[in-house]
Amino acid sequence: METARLATMIAATITIGWMSGLFYGFSVSVMPGLRVAADRTAIETMQRINVAILNGWFLLGYIGALVFSAAAVVLHATGSGGRDPLVPLIGALVAYLAAMGVTARINIPLNNALEQAGPVERIADPAAVRGAFEAPWVRANVWRAVLCTVSLGLLAWALVLH
Repeated sequence: METARLATMIAATITIGWMSGLFYGFSVSVMPGLRVAADRTAIETMQRINVAILNGWFLLGYIGALVFSAAAVVLHATGSGGRDPLVPLIGALVAYLAAMGVTARINIPLNNALEQAGPVERIADPAAVRGAFEAPWVRANVWRAVLCTVSLGLLAWALVLH
């Protein structure tokens, strides 16, 4: 049981670290880089990123962070001993669930709207399409980065307590 507890905490820390790094990377490099690009270039780039990111490695991090964090909470909440890390583990799970909520309620619908705008060369008003997408997506992404970083910090604390 002790090995399973430690293994799930390590796996949760790694996968949430991946997600925190992904969202942080978008916040500090991808979106600032696109901010200075032409409207059509920014739209086409984000459309392509939104397709490319749907791969097994992304899903391993995105879903794995949820599964491993939840498993770590369950394993520490049941049985004898091992309860010291429970509070930060629960906090980490809640913070990650909040990040997933931001993704589901804001980022994914904005990504879908960008895709529905169609091929970039056929968009009549690329400035309007970009304007409806960029600022709210960037704000939501910053929240995801912060929430995942909080989750990562709580998992690190849980590992220390363990």
